[in-house]
Amino acid sequence: MTIQNHPSRLDNPQSLKFETFSYLPPMSETQIEAQIEYCFSQDWDCAVEYCELERATDDYWYMWKLPLFGERGAKKIMQALNDCRDADPSCLVRLVAYDRKRQSRGMQFVVHKGGL
Repeated sequence: MTIQNHPSRLDNPQSLKFETFSYLPPMSETQIEAQIEYCFSQDWDCAVEYCELERATDDYWYMWKLPLFGERGAKKIMQALNDCRDADPSCLVRLVAYDRKRQSRGMQFVVHKGGL
């Protein structure tokens, strides 16, 4: 078996990969909604985070408004993702799902890759 090395360099943002699903083609809105529904099925709460491309490798991303605790409507979360993207199209936007039982992140993935 041959393992292909991905040539990622910190000084070249175009080569960076971000989190879950980063090696797949961009997801459609329907696919993102399916992931949101999975978060609901796990009883996770969603939040939207964003950052500039230059800071994408930092641990801290900005939170878009407040976490959507208790929200169980995929359309409402999609609206928050779209509002964040529309506010600054050059930023990266990701969905974060918090597992309150384990007090950790259950899932996170980038839904908009800004200037990439």
